[in-house]
Amino acid sequence: MKEIKNIGWRVTFAGLGINLALGILYTWSIFKESIKESIVAGDGRFDWNLAALNDPYAVCCLVFAFAMILAGRIQDKTGPKMTAIMGGVLTGAGLILIAFSSSWIVWILGFGVLMGAGLGFGYASATPPAIKWFPPAKTGMIAGIVVAGFGLASVYIAPLGTWLISRFGLSQSMLIFGVAFLVVVCFLAQFLINPPAGYVHPDARAKATALAAPTGIDFSPGEMMKTGTFYKLWIMFCVGSGAGLMIIGSVAGMAKSGLGTMAWIVVALMAVGNASGRVVAGILSDRIGRANTLFIMLSFQALIIFSLMFIAPGQVILLVMAATFIGFNYGTNLSLFPSATKDFFGLKNFGVNYGLVFSAWGIGGFIFPRVSQMIVAYTGTPKMAYILAAALLLIGAVLALVTKAPETRTETSFLGVPVPVPVPGKN
Repeated sequence: MKEIKNIGWRVTFAGLGINLALGILYTWSIFKESIKESIVAGDGRFDWNLAALNDPYAVCCLVFAFAMILAGRIQDKTGPKMTAIMGGVLTGAGLILIAFSSSWIVWILGFGVLMGAGLGFGYASATPPAIKWFPPAKTGMIAGIVVAGFGLASVYIAPLGTWLISRFGLSQSMLIFGVAFLVVVCFLAQFLINPPAGYVHPDARAKATALAAPTGIDFSPGEMMKTGTFYKLWIMFCVGSGAGLMIIGSVAGMAKSGLGTMAWIVVALMAVGNASGRVVAGILSDRIGRANTLFIMLSFQALIIFSLMFIAPGQVILLVMAATFIGFNYGTNLSLFPSATKDFFGLKNFGVNYGLVFSAWGIGGFIFPRVSQMIVAYTGTPKMAYILAAALLLIGAVLALVTKAPETRTETSFLGVPVPVPVPGKN
């Protein structure tokens, strides 16, 4: 039998590159500040309600997450290349649309709906083909590297966006980003290739983590949703992502009083933390397990967000440190949950299964920033939002301690009531 050449690293870095483009989402706080300045100045360009400033971002997170379910199914059925191209086209179209309007509803449609759908399709296409080329013992590491691009994007998009806005204005900047990302994502999509059916990595017999599902176990979406493990993962992901996105969407504003026009530095450093957290957590979880790593990261995130209550806007060094750690902890979610989904429920339906788990990211990303913005608008301080987020993160950390791989035939429900589950793989 002819030996199959392993192109796993080529696929991995193509996925990394796609996510480097799609990570424009995490630079929203830079764009939001430009819109807010226009509203406060009353120059007529952006006639929005201040309480609605985070709406395009929140809608984008929500659409992103639910688009992942459809995109995951398409990826499972047709492969990653076409899914990624659809992502590039939709993302580019959304950014190009808002370049020609300052209307709130157009930004909801362009940044929120079109770009959100594009991010979902692009993101869904990047990780699955990469991890299929590697043995189970490297799932966390590979997933971490691929999704690190999404978190690292702000390192270059934040300063580039700040410079473009100062030079050409917000609308022209969106046009430049839209055209560039459409071309880049569609090009890199050509390198996303699944291994042939039945492909097994030479090292596939390496010792798997204790939490991994038995070899050959593949849950259908319906089977997965009958397990308590799915709902535990969903709740932890919702809280972990929502709390992080709440800070990421507002960090430029938090830093502006201390750094002025250099507030993008905090955004960029948070992005470094975001990206490194994905890789570090992926590697760590390959060694000590996904649930144990989740407990550590959720607890740490609760502590850091609670500490924001005691950091004054002018304490730049403390704010930078806190933002970096928040980015780090948030980033861990994006490698731990896809790895856990693959471990617990198998690779056959990974795209759509992770799409369903990822819906938690969208719900959290929609609710937390919106509630935080409302709290700030009505109380003048985000302190109550910090307390609420920290408390929910601690609940998630406790939940991580009781999360384990589901049984193959029966599973105890989330409420402790045994329910029958079909044998995985049998529809």
